[in-house]
Amino acid sequence: MELNYHDPRPIYEQLVDTFEKLILQGAIAPDQKMPTIRETAARYSVNPNTVQKVFAILESDGYIYTVKGRGCFATDPEPLAEKRKQAFLIEFKGRVQEGKTLGLSEKDMKEAVGEAYREDADD
Repeated sequence: MELNYHDPRPIYEQLVDTFEKLILQGAIAPDQKMPTIRETAARYSVNPNTVQKVFAILESDGYIYTVKGRGCFATDPEPLAEKRKQAFLIEFKGRVQEGKTLGLSEKDMKEAVGEAYREDADD
């Protein structure tokens, strides 16, 4: 994955998102050693302090754990994925309520969800 310099999000947020996705998708397996801060900084051409911040966020969010003297390792993505799914559903239900308030019908919303799935299939 490459950084998108047109993305309005800060670089560290993009890196957090990248590593979260890699872990959740299994591209970085549970208990697999993460690249070092220096390797990651060189790979993405960013300051090592930025990568250190990224790894601290990933650890506080439960995506990685540190073994002193050995490095950082990916955690099991199953509980993380379940937690994110639950948070998504709560947010989604809130957005549906907002859509109802705006006058969108159930049919309109189902069509929008269908379109989103079809767009994803086209990518």
